[in-house]
Amino acid sequence: MFGGSIPALVTPIRGGTIDEGAFRSLVDWQIESGSSALVPCGTTGESATMTIEEHDRVVRICIEQAAGRVPIIAGCGSNDTAVALHHMRSAKDAGADAALLVPPYYNRPNQEGVLAHFRALASGCDLPIMLYNVPARTIVDISVETMAELAKLPTVIGVKDATGNAARVTAQRLACGTDFVQLSGNDDMALGFMAMGGRGCISVTANVAPRLCADFQAACIEGRWSDALALQDRLFPLHTALFTDASPGPIKYALGKIRPDFPTELRLPMTPAGAASRAAVDAALVHAGVR
Repeated sequence: MFGGSIPALVTPIRGGTIDEGAFRSLVDWQIESGSSALVPCGTTGESATMTIEEHDRVVRICIEQAAGRVPIIAGCGSNDTAVALHHMRSAKDAGADAALLVPPYYNRPNQEGVLAHFRALASGCDLPIMLYNVPARTIVDISVETMAELAKLPTVIGVKDATGNAARVTAQRLACGTDFVQLSGNDDMALGFMAMGGRGCISVTANVAPRLCADFQAACIEGRWSDALALQDRLFPLHTALFTDASPGPIKYALGKIRPDFPTELRLPMTPAGAASRAAVDAALVHAGVR
């Protein structure tokens, strides 16, 4: 159902409010540049500092602007099961194709709590669920065994895996089946992830280099591994540079360099990328040939 290069979209903010015009322009550019789906209101989109109303509005804008050209995987995660369910229902009403959902962060539930959380969401809304396993942010890991149980639910269709553990791809294929869609959550590891059976990447880098990321994913999917390796080498410094400071500071800075009309403002507690990070991003943009 999903695959290829899928940007986790940044949210443009100007004067403290969401710049809807800039966001619609970003959606169009991503689709025109070959992105195969879009993720609004993920971590890169600063969903953690949005109000519930803003969150739902950004998802709706993305769906409206995409107008059926690509699928939309709406970020719906929360540490509060009831809030996550609200976002799922709102996203479904707006026309989303799936929901991206982290296990509850901060609360630190055990694996039984993780199962109960996702079972409640699946029973409360029939929107397809893409799990998002990112223990570096949530503290909670969705174990392979738990994922296998969740994969039995008819609406749980796959995972965005940001564990950084390449062995998980094979372990999860064996536990969840070959139809379970595995998407990389780490741009720098996407080449190995795809070789081990991945279907695509929910990408930060694709915000600023959508065509290159789409070409890279196409090369992987078509088994053109030498082409994929060449693109990996071209993109790798950018993958790295975009995490030389707290995200999404570097990626917003990068977008501002290649799309001068794009607002680079962040909401506290996030602050702009520091000088060393900006220098790394500048060099990486040149290396990738996008600036």
